[in-house]
Amino acid sequence: MSMRWVRTWLPAGIIVAGVAAAIVSGFSETGLEGGGLLISAGLSVWLLNLLYRVGVSGDRDRSDEDDARGFYDRHGRWPDEEGGREDVPDRDPPRRPEHIGSRHGRRRRP
Repeated sequence: MSMRWVRTWLPAGIIVAGVAAAIVSGFSETGLEGGGLLISAGLSVWLLNLLYRVGVSGDRDRSDEDDARGFYDRHGRWPDEEGGREDVPDRDPPRRPEHIGSRHGRRRRP
């Protein structure tokens, strides 16, 4: 069973069944209620599939961003930029402020 079937044809089939139930009952009150419930169920299945796809696409975007950051850490450039580490100037590691790590957050005395 493919996902295309679940995403499109299952909701469409449920909606068609709702319309058919309304038509077969001669558009009686009970038939319209049953048909409306089936149409609502089909739309709900479609909406849940849509929301799931939106959520999964966010995971894909985060994964792509993580891969790009890993590439940057290894090569010193973003994947869509030209050049490599030779283009990045040598930098001293950032200095830690003197008061961090000292006792009680106070500056150390010389």
